[in-house]
Amino acid sequence: MSRNLFITGTGTDVGKTFAAGLIVKKLHDAGVRAAYYKAGMSGNERSADGTLIPGDALHVKNVSGIPQPIGEMSPYVYEHAYSPHLASRLEGNPVSFEKVREGFDQVSQKYDFVTMEGSGGITCPLDFDREELYLDQMVKRLGLSSVIVADAGLGTINYVVLTAEYMKNHGLPVKGVIFNQCHPGDVMEEDNIFMCEHLTGLPTIAKIKPGDTELEISAEDLMRLYD
Repeated sequence: MSRNLFITGTGTDVGKTFAAGLIVKKLHDAGVRAAYYKAGMSGNERSADGTLIPGDALHVKNVSGIPQPIGEMSPYVYEHAYSPHLASRLEGNPVSFEKVREGFDQVSQKYDFVTMEGSGGITCPLDFDREELYLDQMVKRLGLSSVIVADAGLGTINYVVLTAEYMKNHGLPVKGVIFNQCHPGDVMEEDNIFMCEHLTGLPTIAKIKPGDTELEISAEDLMRLYD
């Protein structure tokens, strides 16, 4: 069975998929069998034959170089760029926790390290009309520890603290924070990171600069985050 880690964010478009790609690349380059998984992918384009292209999975695969088949990476792929509960209301095929767990278990049996990415922020609704499933409930039922991805810019103190407190209050272990879009020497960003560490007690795992192709953490330290 694999060791696992969940990647959540302070919201949409903070760089979760970009960070996940660099994480999986670091593991793959270290010679371990690394895999990627995501319960539901929204906002995907269609190929010439009309089939949906799972964009997040394709990005992670291309960046990391892992041989894992795209078909293993997500059981639910939607065209509309909405949260999965709304996308599935319009397109059909609502998220089922049992199907998510089945796919996750299959991946866990084949690989050494599984990095699972969430949709949006930690409270994102995965299904509402059938079983009313939220992202934090799924993470808890799968028994996963998390890393929070946040943009380093203005407003991140509030976003990080609220996300960390919500997760703490709901019994979700957090290993630390990855800050995206960091600019070395930027006094505001450096203070943001300091204040996030001070207010949450969480360590900074890595800082990602625009255009980075490597995560600035050793493979050994990265592996220690996985349970």
